[in-house]
Amino acid sequence: MERTEEDLIAKHIGQDEELRKCVEDHKNLEAVLEDFNKRIYLTPEEERERKKIQKLKLLGRDKIFGILSKYR
Repeated sequence: MERTEEDLIAKHIGQDEELRKCVEDHKNLEAVLEDFNKRIYLTPEEERERKKIQKLKLLGRDKIFGILSKYR
């Protein structure tokens, strides 16, 4: 995310519960992805799970940007 988005999040996260939850979920998904990316080898099932998490993370980011658009 760019600095302007980070500033908007910091400004409105305390008053917008939906934004807070989306940002929290996004950070949790990022941590899970980092764990997958540290592994040398992923089983086919783990690879599918990693792809699923990537998609969920992107959907979450889009939702965050949608919420932020009302504050611009």
